[in-house]
This record gives sequence, structure tokens and C-alpha cells, in this order.
Amino acid sequence: MTKRRRALLVAASCVYAVGLWWMTLRPSIYDAEVGGILDRVLEALRRLPATFWITFDVVESVANVALFIPAGLLAMAWRGRWWHGILIALALSAAIETAQLLWLPSRVADVRDLAANTVGGALGVGLAMMSSRWLRSSQESHNAHHRKLIDSGAQ
Repeated sequence: MTKRRRALLVAASCVYAVGLWWMTLRPSIYDAEVGGILDRVLEALRRLPATFWITFDVVESVANVALFIPAGLLAMAWRGRWWHGILIALALSAAIETAQLLWLPSRVADVRDLAANTVGGALGVGLAMMSSRWLRSSQESHNAHHRKLIDSGAQ
């Protein structure tokens, strides 16, 4: 791993860690203004036949999944194995839910959050693996095409 890649991964990991801390370990995730906006958006969605099913619980679960996708991506970027990303997401989530249970009475520790966060980590791993395969096959097809052009030009 090059020094530049390592520096970028350290920076990305630190930014993610701070963002994760900010989103999960504050006494309240949002203030009254943001809560009011969210309530108005959800009320508007409830009125539409196509989106009546979007509730606060759905939004929270999707947000939990999305919040942990970078954990899986980063684990793979650090050259981890696929299961490292899932295990890291599970361990981080367990630590966060435990901290919320023990030290943040205004937050709710929930096993559903643990599951959603772990799914997010797994999705991040899957995205990393798919993009890696796509880049590898793209590079291989480019190299084969390039070799063909070089070989045909040499004749």
C-alpha cells in the first residue's frame, strides 16, 4: 500500500469515525427544528397513496443501513476480507448501542439498529466487491484491447 493511499484511508476513516460518533453518541440526534421538518415530510408522505408506508421507523432503519455502508467500504479499502467489514459493522454497532443504553438515557438502544447497521456494513462490502470486480474486468478488457492494437501495429 502506498503512503498516499494509506494517508487517504486514514483521513477517510477518521472523517467517518467522527461522523459516526456525531450521529450516534450525542444526547439527541436532532433538534426541535429538524424534528419539525421531519414530521412535516412524513405527514406529507402519509397523505400520498404511493408513499403512505414511509414511517419514522422506516426512515430510521434506512438511515441506520446507510450510516454503516462506509464501514464495509472502508474495511475492504484497507484490504480486509469480506467478513471483516461485516464484523466491524457488528462490533461498532454493538459498542454504540451499549453506550446508548448505559450512558445516553435520551437515546434508545435497539437490537433492530444492530441488525440494520450490520446489513449496512454488508452492503458496503458488497458494493466494494462489485466495484472491484468491475474495475478489474474493465482493466483486463482494456489491456487485452491495447495488446491487440500493439500486436497488430507491429506486423
